[in-house]
Amino acid sequence: MNRFQSKLVEHRYDLKKTSIEIIQVNVGKLCNLTCSHCHVEAGPTKTKENMDQKTAQAIVVLMDFLKPKTLDLTGGAPEMNPHFRYLVTEAHKRGIHIIDRCNLTIIFEKGMEDLSEFLAQHQVEVIASLPCYSKDNVDKQRGNGTFGKSIEALQKFNNLGYGKSDSELILNLVYNPIGAHLPPAQDKLERDYKQRLKDDSGIVFNKLYTITNMPITRYAKYLKAFNQLESYAELLINNFNPHTLDGLMCRNTLNISWDGRLFDCDFNQMLGMGMRNGKLLTVFNVKKKDLEDWKVLTADHCFGCTAGAGSSCQGALK
Repeated sequence: MNRFQSKLVEHRYDLKKTSIEIIQVNVGKLCNLTCSHCHVEAGPTKTKENMDQKTAQAIVVLMDFLKPKTLDLTGGAPEMNPHFRYLVTEAHKRGIHIIDRCNLTIIFEKGMEDLSEFLAQHQVEVIASLPCYSKDNVDKQRGNGTFGKSIEALQKFNNLGYGKSDSELILNLVYNPIGAHLPPAQDKLERDYKQRLKDDSGIVFNKLYTITNMPITRYAKYLKAFNQLESYAELLINNFNPHTLDGLMCRNTLNISWDGRLFDCDFNQMLGMGMRNGKLLTVFNVKKKDLEDWKVLTADHCFGCTAGAGSSCQGALK
């Protein structure tokens, strides 16, 4: 029994899926950036781990029988997958709310000149990563010049109506800690972001989500290089908050990999913790009964979602 499961037993909590409200699709690891905190280990060289047409079509079939409220598209840079727009278009036809987890700089890449307009046309919610409102911190984490491009991209989204109080186009930002610590209070940081971005660049947005960095894959290697991996893992364990359990994203989310395998969350996907019910579950063989009374697979990394105020793809839980 892993330490997280022991915590669940201690608190007499049975972590199971409820009804599937969100289908989260990681379309691949191809990205125009190489960020130090990226749990996907995405980058420009990851061309093979990319969703094909057959898998994308199977996801549309899955949406038809699970009838989720939301399709959450992530990567990598999800927009670089050739079937990204197909998934958006099909979900929009079905009245499903769509999220694009966007790194902002992608809209300046070749072939993406009309991306922001496409997203607006299909009323796609943009959740944009901006790990800080200062140039030095963003460029340190994401690469030189990233901050300037991100600001320019946000201004373009604002010009289309994104993030404005009188618009239905939603623009949310994501904060990730630069160092090996928990995020600060989400509501206070959101106020700081809104003030600074408005004053400095005239940018407006809807909400800020604070997300705890997960000590796996690339970020684990980064922490280990600075002899911080063990202390960071202990920080997450020591700040376990049982009040976050009901809000964990793994309870109402079905995560799908670029090759169609099913997972409880994107972190489990990166660790190869696939869902099995007598067989490996994929978009090609899953049935509704396979997901009934499903017990979520856990490991020590799950403390990253339950530490402090908690962390999910929709930000702090408490």
